[in-house]
Amino acid sequence: MNDDTSATPAREGWKVYLKPRVLGMLFLGFSAGLPLLLVGGTFSAWLRDLGIELAAIGFLSWVGMAHSIKVLWAPLIDRAPLPLLSRLLGRRRAWMLLAQLVIAGALLGMALTDPRENLTLVALWAVLAAFGSATQDVAIDAYRVEAEARHRQAAMAATYVTGYRVAILAAGAGALHLASIDSWTLAYASMALLMGVGVVTTLVIAEPTVAVSASTLHFEQRVADYLDRTRHAGWRRHLTAWFIGAIVCPFAEFFQRYGKAALLILAFVATFRISDIFMGVMANPFYLDLGFSKAQIANIAAAFGLGMTLLGAALGGLLVARFGIAPILLLTAFMAPATNLMFAWLAFIGAEPYGLVMAIIADNITGGLAISVFIAYLSSLTNTAYTATQYALFSSLMTLPGQFAAGFTGVLAAHLGWVHFFMVTALTGLPAIVLAALLIRYAHPDRVRRPGID
Repeated sequence: MNDDTSATPAREGWKVYLKPRVLGMLFLGFSAGLPLLLVGGTFSAWLRDLGIELAAIGFLSWVGMAHSIKVLWAPLIDRAPLPLLSRLLGRRRAWMLLAQLVIAGALLGMALTDPRENLTLVALWAVLAAFGSATQDVAIDAYRVEAEARHRQAAMAATYVTGYRVAILAAGAGALHLASIDSWTLAYASMALLMGVGVVTTLVIAEPTVAVSASTLHFEQRVADYLDRTRHAGWRRHLTAWFIGAIVCPFAEFFQRYGKAALLILAFVATFRISDIFMGVMANPFYLDLGFSKAQIANIAAAFGLGMTLLGAALGGLLVARFGIAPILLLTAFMAPATNLMFAWLAFIGAEPYGLVMAIIADNITGGLAISVFIAYLSSLTNTAYTATQYALFSSLMTLPGQFAAGFTGVLAAHLGWVHFFMVTALTGLPAIVLAALLIRYAHPDRVRRPGID
């Protein structure tokens, strides 16, 4: 972990955003955000625009579950080197570059395939893009936490979120405009080309160095002592050591640090975004079914929505600095399901632009608030010795329940109608509210300390 103390946060001021690694997060955020809608909301709009049934669209949202199970291969990204690339670039940048090339190739494959003629092949390309995107997320998340000192983490998160949301604009409004002007082939081919932003950034930035705390070294020494007492030798010893160090230690260290409260933390992380994800998959099909044009969706839901999200993220940073993480977590836990009711109201009044504007203001400001506070919270839970694995655990749990349930949203919307659909999705946010209150009582977020950093 880079812990440069040559300048304090107060003396750095706005100049912190000129730090090379802080500035680099703007472009890495763009690379991370670009594939998300292309296998999510934009993908759904493409399929619906071509007449694919809502039920099929809902089930194809499971493509995005790659982001929810990335914890399964995060230990490889933490410990396994890539031939040649790791030697040339370092462990974080090597995995970033590989993932970016996979995403670009998969998006190009989607661009050259017609879903009406070969929906299965399009789905396979989307799965490959989603797995590449999830792998890139693991590597970038680890890089972000490790690359700069703790007092610069807010700036790292701010530039990352800005780049991420600009990419959402490109993959949402940009792709919709290109599809409206020409074709979906041009839209997806252009997005594949834009992945070059991430490739160039990965080649330019410097690899971070990581400091491991004394407590973590002692924890891993116990693994070595255990192996000394066994009969393992040769490849069996090396395999066992790698398995324990890469897979067992990150989870064991987290549970050792928090005890029984670890289960409460994980339950909260798993439920925090359920209502948002549950609703989000059907957003673009909902707009189209209601009668909004692709241009209106691009201009209001995507472009105007980006501004509202960045406003929410900036507001979240100010509120967290003023009041701490805990009250803002509780606030956003209440606000997220409440915004779903705004979409129920929009479904009731019909394709009124003012209704869409009001719904987008509520939803995207809330989303921006949630992004800023949740990134800060999840980063505070990691041990830098296991950054990729532990952060992947948290971010996977954050999306897995909602992403799985989202597969049935098409069937649910078709049977209930849009008004009742959004009312039901609002109810899915209730567990997060209860767990947020319990978290503040038993595992207060503002008292979390990262090993080796605080």
